[in-house]
Amino acid sequence: MKKYLILVIVSLSITFFYNCGSSKRTASATASESATKPALTYESHMKEVISANCSPCHFPSKGGNKKAFDNYANVKSDIDEMIRRIELNPTDKGFMPFKKAKLSDSTIAVFKQWKQAGMAE
Repeated sequence: MKKYLILVIVSLSITFFYNCGSSKRTASATASESATKPALTYESHMKEVISANCSPCHFPSKGGNKKAFDNYANVKSDIDEMIRRIELNPTDKGFMPFKKAKLSDSTIAVFKQWKQAGMAE
């Protein structure tokens, strides 16, 4: 009986420690996947999103007369205000994009992710 009890304890211990090891492997696999995922940059991600949603008002070349968001420096300096305004409800004062539908949650997430990732050019 005593041998059986020891065998059960050893088996449970091995199972426990094996599972702890596999969770570490899963965490490292997730970390390596995120490392290979391309980072958001202004040129490859933000420029297109901003052009599609903030034009023509914020693009002087298209006749816009508001603060220009057609370049990296302006977008980087105003990202907090941009995020604040696109998150407002359409009935709130300062809502953007003006006279357009509210941006999708996934589009707003792109702005936030770019900011959190360090706002690479």
